[in-house]
Amino acid sequence: MTKKIADHRIGIRPIKIEDLEAIWRIAYGQKENSWMNWNGPYFKNPVYEKKEFVNKIGWELIEEEKTWILTLDNEIIGTVSYYYGDGKLARWLEVGICIYTSDYWGKGISTKALELWIDYLFDYVTELPHIGFTTWSGNIGMMRVGEKLGMVLEGRIRNVRYWQDQYWDSIKYGVLREEWNNR
Repeated sequence: MTKKIADHRIGIRPIKIEDLEAIWRIAYGQKENSWMNWNGPYFKNPVYEKKEFVNKIGWELIEEEKTWILTLDNEIIGTVSYYYGDGKLARWLEVGICIYTSDYWGKGISTKALELWIDYLFDYVTELPHIGFTTWSGNIGMMRVGEKLGMVLEGRIRNVRYWQDQYWDSIKYGVLREEWNNR
């Protein structure tokens, strides 16, 4: 099994100990973390201090191996991840992606990185017939990624995500293994 996957300038690979400070710096160490406005902002996830991230959160990411770093020209710009939407049953695999700096948004990087990630997951991690992701109706960019990847809009739960004094829809995209292989 390969542990680094790349397509020209974009790559994904497991997190290493020496990556933790760089990940913290781009994710939480900036004055403005605009990525948090798009990555499930209604959950109000914490902004980690460097010590907590490097000594605890980062180690958990390394040990679980469910989050990898995303690179552009070998520079860390984000992460890709997976989790099971049904917990310990492990029959409902969901993916995620986060590019932490807005300079890299809207350039097709997320689409290519998720393509590499889904290929890897179907080939090496799971025998499940389905992989999907969930976003919200305010995140038009992520909805476009799903469409560009040929994923199917499988569900829309209306007005269940509350953010900035407004209700938004929860949006679910997915793809079956045979659909992915026949793209």
